[in-house]
Amino acid sequence: MRHIIHADLDAFYAAVEQLDNPELAGKPVLVGGRPENRGVVATASYEAREFGVHSAMPMRTAVHRCPQGIIVTPRFTRYREMSGKVMAIFRDLTHMVEPLSLDEAYLDITAVVEGGQQPLAIALDLKRRIAEETGLTLSVGVGTCKSVTKIGSDLDKPDGLVVVQPGDEAEFLAPLAVNKLYGIGPKTAERLHREGIETIGQLAQQPLEWFAKFFGQRAISLRDKAMGQDDEAVHTERAAKSLSSESTFVNDIGDEAELRSVVDRKAVDVAHQLERKNLKGRTVTVKLRLADFTTFTRQSTLPYHTNAEEPIKEAAWRLLSAELEPGRTFRLLGVGVSNFGEDLEAGDIEDRQLPLFAVDDAFDTFTAGPEDK
Repeated sequence: MRHIIHADLDAFYAAVEQLDNPELAGKPVLVGGRPENRGVVATASYEAREFGVHSAMPMRTAVHRCPQGIIVTPRFTRYREMSGKVMAIFRDLTHMVEPLSLDEAYLDITAVVEGGQQPLAIALDLKRRIAEETGLTLSVGVGTCKSVTKIGSDLDKPDGLVVVQPGDEAEFLAPLAVNKLYGIGPKTAERLHREGIETIGQLAQQPLEWFAKFFGQRAISLRDKAMGQDDEAVHTERAAKSLSSESTFVNDIGDEAELRSVVDRKAVDVAHQLERKNLKGRTVTVKLRLADFTTFTRQSTLPYHTNAEEPIKEAAWRLLSAELEPGRTFRLLGVGVSNFGEDLEAGDIEDRQLPLFAVDDAFDTFTAGPEDK
């Protein structure tokens, strides 16, 4: 039996800003871009969230809801530094650590439990160490599988601690809203609601044939998760799922010809990486960061797998050109290729615009940006 922790720092960016500047402690902090530059909230402190502010919200809206909010420009170098300290504490507990982002990770504590310590005691000690050694607050979910612990860490924020005992997984999940389940995002939840399914317990009661019809290839995985039977291991190393190349500019760029030149160089770089690794990809992504630090991606799936320069160039430029507007400038541009495999039969190219921040939904594709925790 596995014993797993999902550890999640509370309002990480805002918490770091309040830690570094005591004058911000206890005040509504909005980390993100300026409202006059179409900025977006990256993370809001819990004091700001009381006014209905959340991540991915336009900063103009956030300021309207919370006029006393203090806007702070993100400092990613500092956030990475603090994340490194936290991850080092995690790895001091167990070498089985799977980081998911700067502020969250899975920890397999099976060996520690088998050594005689109780999961609750381990979690309490981990929270204590993070608080004492970094000044940050950690919410923790403890259980026998990853999906249950991730839900647990989110239920009692901030400074939360939820322990699900072995054998209690299905009972724990049953009354929770169906969109709490990892892999069920807003669009899928809406479809489930139309089927009369509001809770994870109701979802778990459906027959496998229904899951197959509704979820296709994800059927067995989601059924198991709904029943609290997720057996996915904590992965300390992951095979590359994408290759990319990006540049941050000294001066923001808005000139179309200059942007086209950068896209071409990045696409060539990625094509050469693919060739060296003997890989072919089908999905081309451009990553963009505006002058106000708003970061987002756009993605296109080709009708075939390739490592050739020209198709990657063309797809990347088509995605970027759709984002060009008068006066809009970019401080970062990246090109990536994923969805590795062999050549498939040609079909129609599918273009998908991605949401500004990550969503847990197989029908919505991951894009850059911190989660609101």
